Amino acid sequence: MAKIGIFVGTVYGNALLVAEEAQPLLQAQGHEVAVFNDATLAQWQPYSSEVALIGTSTIGQGDFPDSITGLYQDVKDKLGHQPALRYGVIALGDSSYDHFCGAGKTFDALLQEHGAQRTVRSPVPD
Repeated sequence: MAKIGIFVGTVYGNALLVAEEAQPLLQAQGHEVAVFNDATLAQWQPYSSEVALIGTSTIGQGDFPDSITGLYQDVKDKLGHQPALRYGVIALGDSSYDHFCGAGKTFDALLQEHGAQRTVRSPVPD
């Protein structure tokens, strides 16, 4: 089965709760799963040829929570093409905001630019 890293961006803990609910479900299917809140690039890199699941809320005008901003910037600035990476995005947000789920959409777009293969994306309007 797969080695899956769940990388969390949260302010009030909702994205972390989603990750903690997903972890045992994935483990029950035989996957090796780790959850990372305040993740670093060093924690991301072992999953570059595995599976990364990004679970993030959105703040402000489509911005990332502090707990995932550094990881996003490091992936953007320090990593390039990642064709072996399979990933999914769980974007959380309030649909009454103009930039609904903007952080998740932004991370998704970056990984697409890097050539990663999206396997899962929560259903959010584009």
